Amino acid sequence: MGQYAQDIKKVYRSIGDKARQQAQEQSDHKQTLDMVNSPPHYNNSGIECIEAIKAMLGSGFKYYLQGNILKYLWRYEYKDGVQDLKKAQWYLSELVDNVEENDTT
Repeated sequence: MGQYAQDIKKVYRSIGDKARQQAQEQSDHKQTLDMVNSPPHYNNSGIECIEAIKAMLGSGFKYYLQGNILKYLWRYEYKDGVQDLKKAQWYLSELVDNVEENDTT
């Protein structure tokens, strides 16, 4: 094999190695995302969507939480399984915190 062919082979090997490295980094990043507690698509400019909803709804926020609990319990067998159960659990935890914060008795 001539020098030119060896050089081309090295270039392609380098490109392949770089592509595999980038794919692994993307895979590692996806595995570290928490799609239950802090999905990135619900955060814009450092503002969590749930906090904006809480501010808008005030005392009605607990009804929003109840609705989401029911939604995720209703669909877990048909859509995202355990992930939906974890989301229902997350909303239930938020509801408990909300009720405890606002309990005046």
